[in-house]
Amino acid sequence: MGVQATNFLAAFFFISCCICLYPDLAIAKHAATGITRHYKFNIRMQNVTRLCQTKSIVTVNGKFPGPRIIAREGDRLVIKVVNHVPNNISIHWHGIRQLRSGWADGPAYITQCPIQTGQSYVYNFTIIGQTGTLWYHAHVSWIRATLYGPIIILPRRNTSYPFVKPYKEIPIIFGEWWKSDTEAVINQALQTGAGPNNSDAYTINGFPGPLYNCSSPNGTFLLNVKPGKTYLLRLINAALNDELFFKLTNHTFTVVDADATYVKPFETDTIFITPGQTSNVLLKTKNLTSNAKFLMAARPYSTAAAGTFDNTTVVGVLEYNTNNLPFSNTSIKGLALPPLPAINDTSFVANWTNKFHSLGNSNVPQTVQHRYLFTVGLGNDPCPKNETCQGPNGTKFAASINNVSFTLPTTALLQAQYFRKSNNVFSTNFPTYPLKQFNYTGTPPNNTMVSHGTKVIMLPYNTTVELVMQGTTIFGAENHPLHLHGFNFYVVGQGTGNFNSSSDPSTFNLVDPVERNTVGVPSGGWVAIRFRADNPGVWFMHCHIEIHLSWGLRMAWAVMDGKLPNQKLPPPPSDLPKC
Repeated sequence: MGVQATNFLAAFFFISCCICLYPDLAIAKHAATGITRHYKFNIRMQNVTRLCQTKSIVTVNGKFPGPRIIAREGDRLVIKVVNHVPNNISIHWHGIRQLRSGWADGPAYITQCPIQTGQSYVYNFTIIGQTGTLWYHAHVSWIRATLYGPIIILPRRNTSYPFVKPYKEIPIIFGEWWKSDTEAVINQALQTGAGPNNSDAYTINGFPGPLYNCSSPNGTFLLNVKPGKTYLLRLINAALNDELFFKLTNHTFTVVDADATYVKPFETDTIFITPGQTSNVLLKTKNLTSNAKFLMAARPYSTAAAGTFDNTTVVGVLEYNTNNLPFSNTSIKGLALPPLPAINDTSFVANWTNKFHSLGNSNVPQTVQHRYLFTVGLGNDPCPKNETCQGPNGTKFAASINNVSFTLPTTALLQAQYFRKSNNVFSTNFPTYPLKQFNYTGTPPNNTMVSHGTKVIMLPYNTTVELVMQGTTIFGAENHPLHLHGFNFYVVGQGTGNFNSSSDPSTFNLVDPVERNTVGVPSGGWVAIRFRADNPGVWFMHCHIEIHLSWGLRMAWAVMDGKLPNQKLPPPPSDLPKC
């Protein structure tokens, strides 16, 4: 056998081994502007043990959290998702702009029908103008409780970060753990009308940490660091229902990114992050020679007057100069917990939001063609006849935007819009302002019942939008993290109490507002955002607290095609799932 043939066989054997051993690695193929990265996601049940209990959970490739997706700005991602579980599946690539690729956005019954058992779907999209940390998660029912993972977007080749190059980059994903089946939890809540049962623990990278009963010695996230180095922590809040404070004893962070857009760096010793949000922070380690350990901790922020929440703390360990000995729960004795803000520290959260500014090259719309005011909050539904309900005063909890509790259709909205068959699927009369005005942050009205419907707002292509989202105090004031699919938006203002359309706009920041995809509507207050409708398709907007989403705190924007070919949504792919 010749040398060339021998080398070919050796190379073939090596590549085959790599594919067998590392099936989650992307296979890259060069393209004109970036490369195409192929991933395969096998959605499988996997036994996972936490808190001395083993349960079967929905995973990507048997991993919890799911495998990392790594790409560069300008790369194309082709991700084949194969459903091997009994549940319907769809996956949302949270924060990806999906410019003219709305068929790949993922929310079930909005841009696609879910992938049924034994079926598959290829998500195909290009990352345009985004660098930083995003994430993916299931977007049907409560399956995202365990089906989630990081999307790491590196700068284009020969392009650097606008901050010091980190020694190492580490994803830190906050989540929740239920001993119960989360599908049973939400089904019970919807049936009884009550708030759902709480999670049993918070997690960092899937581990609940040593403060929980029966947490095993290997059930704690351990971050080994070297002294005098700069680490980039890629923070993701994947929790279903809880906003979180995060802190590391005797250390500070420099925030450099929010939702995969650079921000003016600022220092802090405490992070606040809502479900759906991501942030990159720099951690400069101390010049220590001993094997010092420090605790990192996260616990919830909540102002909810109605219902209960998981009032526990998850802990991880930062260790210097590790000798790679196995970590044990006894090794944290004597370590101080970092002091976190009070559970209901609304002033910290308001100040936190105000710290974020873009780098100054903001494209925030200076003029606005469409203005909207949305009330956001809880309400209730009457209890069906001959049933007993456990919500407020014997009713069922509900949630709404402008008093419309969104009803999921049985056909995907995007298909109905694209094929002009929307008549029996959705209507275009979503109210652009509250039809019944009241003191939104004061005494609730006598009638707190919501209406129901599948309603959207139609937007002509490339029009500019200003949206004020007003929190309400019906059944208690809460922070609502609102996520808009298909767009980044600029957070131009926020305030307490009721929005005043005469005086509050004069306080808007139109110079360097932060660009995000998820923002908290303040507890007992309002937030104002602006965006340009430059992405044709149907785009979901919803609260990222999952129980509020399930109760109907959601709506959709339908952005029409532009006149030019590159302003139109292409036809759906041939393997688009059927309902």
